[in-house]
Amino acid sequence: MIQSKISVFDILKVGIGPSSSHTLGPWRAAQRFVASLNKRCNSLTEVLVVNVILYGSLSKTGIGHGTDKAVVLGLAGFDPVEMPVDTLESVIEEIKNNKSLRLGGEHEIIFSMQDNIIFLMNESLNYHPNALAFQAFLRSGEEFKETFFSVGGGMIQKQDEKEIEEKSFVFPYPSDNATELLKWCNITGFPISTVVLGNEKVKMEEKAIRAKMANIWEVMLASIYKGCHTAGTLPGGLNVKRRAAEHNTRLLLNHQYHDVETWMQAIRKSGDGFQYTLAWVSCFALAVNEENAAFGRIVTAPTNGSAGVLPAVLLYYVVFCKGFSEESIFKFLLNAAEIGSIFKNGATISAAMGGCQAEIGVSSSMAASALTELLGGRPDQCLMAAEIAMEHHLGLTCDPIAGLVQVPCIERNTMGAIKAITAAQLAINGEPDLAKVTLDGVVKTMWQTALDMNSKYKETSEGGLAVNIPISLCDC
Repeated sequence: MIQSKISVFDILKVGIGPSSSHTLGPWRAAQRFVASLNKRCNSLTEVLVVNVILYGSLSKTGIGHGTDKAVVLGLAGFDPVEMPVDTLESVIEEIKNNKSLRLGGEHEIIFSMQDNIIFLMNESLNYHPNALAFQAFLRSGEEFKETFFSVGGGMIQKQDEKEIEEKSFVFPYPSDNATELLKWCNITGFPISTVVLGNEKVKMEEKAIRAKMANIWEVMLASIYKGCHTAGTLPGGLNVKRRAAEHNTRLLLNHQYHDVETWMQAIRKSGDGFQYTLAWVSCFALAVNEENAAFGRIVTAPTNGSAGVLPAVLLYYVVFCKGFSEESIFKFLLNAAEIGSIFKNGATISAAMGGCQAEIGVSSSMAASALTELLGGRPDQCLMAAEIAMEHHLGLTCDPIAGLVQVPCIERNTMGAIKAITAAQLAINGEPDLAKVTLDGVVKTMWQTALDMNSKYKETSEGGLAVNIPISLCDC
């Protein structure tokens, strides 16, 4: 069967916070526009002026999500995977102060973040609420313009092009939904992770897949560790205090350690019991999303706003569960990414399209399925866990205060992680054949709920907590 398929590495990718759709996606769109511009002109020296036009949700919450910074850094030739995060603010300040940037890192143009980034608060494009356009004026007098949509998880789509990829491949286990995935698991006797790996190997050698997965986990673990050791206040004006570092210190009871490995050993030695484990899962999730909110390096899973759920649940397994091996990390990430792709195919992973059910709900569903496999669950139990996790996130709105990925976003990752673990336990001890709701049924329901949801609850900061929590103008 010839088809295009969302890759594991479309769902899990390294980037910079605070938002995959509002930061990473626009950053990638800016990079792509510069590449198109260079191809069109043969040289960026032909460019005189570049304008950026933000529509819909990107306009309404763009400042809080760092969209303005992201497009500028993309235009200036920086990459979100490689750019040192500790240089980000100084680069932005230099561009602001000089009112110029080096387009593609090569050609200096006049650029004012105040004048050349245009926020169209009351205009949206039909295809997707996360839309932006780049407009370049050339020495020849010509105008060159491209429009992009940031469709969730850092993925972008240029106007009038195919959604995911142009190439098609022959996959051994083609599936776009849970029913088809389970069919292949039943036919082959393979767990979900093995089926997913079989499809991924069509595009990439297994050695390369494993190397990329190892890097994904390395970045996830680093974001937890850094978040657990960084105190202070998050940027943006809400003055939200970082809490993970305090939790880490209190829970460790003065145990000594000097790196990630000895830190995990200290966690195992410092306590036990349900409350202790629960506190650490919450701490892990807080740590990642505090890093995300501080423009740190994290992994979209499947988005930046929900980046803490997957690593928190995986580290829970590594630290507190028996049977851990390096292979279990590989299986966890493969399984989780496949569940994310099912939601991407059948609904959305964009909060601007579906509210926070599309972010925290999907990440919780991904983690629940992946954890179930590691705990010895069958594929049908994995899908049952994914369904349970999403079922109890249905209708969750996206209402960030001041457009910042801080309140309620950071705490919601702790809730998503705990629900994932609970869903896995229910599924492991459940009978999928007797379940009234299927994963495909809940995906369909999530999408219907997204379509019915009022736009003010879809990452616009025009409803919910964003309008009911009093904040003085000097705070933000």
